[in-house]
Amino acid sequence: MYTLEIAGIAIATTDADEAEAREIFESEDFLDDIRGFTSAGSPVWDGVSAFVIRQANEDEVEAFSEIDDIEDEIDSEEGDEFDGEGANIMFLVDIDQFDDEEE
Repeated sequence: MYTLEIAGIAIATTDADEAEAREIFESEDFLDDIRGFTSAGSPVWDGVSAFVIRQANEDEVEAFSEIDDIEDEIDSEEGDEFDGEGANIMFLVDIDQFDDEEE
C-alpha cells in the first residue's frame, strides 16, 4: 500500500503496488481532482507544492483495512459482489464536497 503526502500531510492511500500507485497519484486526472478538492475550506493541493509517494504506514494500512471490511459487509448485505479489479483509493483527509454531491 502507498500513500500520497503533500506538505507533510497524508492525503490518500491506495492498495496498489508502487508502480501503479505512482501512475495513479501522478496522473493528470488525479492531480486535477485534488487541485479542485478542499478540506476544511483549504485546497488539498495548490498545484505547485511538492508531493511524496511513500509506503503506507501502519495506521494508514489499518484505516484502509477498516473501510475495506465495512464495504465488504455492506456488499454482502446488499447482495453485491465486488469484482476486486483495479486499485482502491481512500482519502485520509475529509474532502469538503465531491462534484456528485453538489446536486
